[in-house]
Amino acid sequence: MGRILAVCSSPARGTEKRRVGSGRFTPEWGLVGDAHGGDWHRQVSLLAQESVAKLQSKITLQVSLLSAEKIKAFNERGAGVEYGAFGENLVVEGVDLRALPVGTRLRCGQVLLELTQIGKECHSHCAVYQRMGACIMPREGVFARVVEGGDLAEGDVLTVEPCVGGRPYRAAVITLSDQGAAGRREDRSGPAIAARLEASGYEIVERLLLPDGLEPLRSQLIRLCDQRQPYLILTTGGTGFSPRDVTPEATLAVAERQAPGIAEAIRAHSLSITPRAMLSRGVSVLRGGTLIVNLPGSVKAVEESLDCFLEVLPHGLEVLRGEAGDCGVTRSEV
Repeated sequence: MGRILAVCSSPARGTEKRRVGSGRFTPEWGLVGDAHGGDWHRQVSLLAQESVAKLQSKITLQVSLLSAEKIKAFNERGAGVEYGAFGENLVVEGVDLRALPVGTRLRCGQVLLELTQIGKECHSHCAVYQRMGACIMPREGVFARVVEGGDLAEGDVLTVEPCVGGRPYRAAVITLSDQGAAGRREDRSGPAIAARLEASGYEIVERLLLPDGLEPLRSQLIRLCDQRQPYLILTTGGTGFSPRDVTPEATLAVAERQAPGIAEAIRAHSLSITPRAMLSRGVSVLRGGTLIVNLPGSVKAVEESLDCFLEVLPHGLEVLRGEAGDCGVTRSEV
């Protein structure tokens, strides 16, 4: 159980927020009057009080922590840090926000938030960074969407509702194509994958179209797995013999464990259709709680691959997340 220490808002993104004491949170929008409200997954930003100390360590001697006491000590050294300084909407004490998985729900009175992202990328060193010389939101902040709305005020009690079955599996789809990324070819495989997944009950949290190459895919796989934490990422394209076909290499570069059976099953199934399937180099791996599977680039090959393994995935995904029952029954079968 935790407690809301501060409610903060700002009229523009990339700026420090100001303490407002209380606010109204609208479902699928966010805090009324705040610049980050909208139809997207980062409607509300949260920061644990215990995190400011980590910035303190960075600016003084590379310290650590984030508590009210630490903020006070930080301010005594001339930093002038106030709640909202890092762009957070809510400052929370008593809950280790970074340790919570995406999908966790936080209840505070009428308001129900669902975590959608852990940390974020810092692209442009916003006003917060310019003043402080560092920003802890990319490392320590978490983001949420508003599931149920209502009023929330400083001092309100916050409770954690663990992830439970019955919600859609979250998935991301990435198309690799130099021609597609340059706008010279329509991406048909990515939408075909997304349509099949949605028809099977998955929620598509992101769809990306990237040029071939190692680094663009590697960095996006790390971001998705570590911050968005989908159950599944399916890639399409870049699995052949062309010098630019390095999807398997980028995937293996982020892997923590391999799951070769899926890629092997796809090749075996495809070989029954065409002998050219033996030329596919796709891999299947695990990073954290996410399964990553490389699919071929053509729509026909994508459909054939999904026919091979899509029905089997739910049990594997739930085992990966520790959600499968002792008898191996998946939540979709309950």
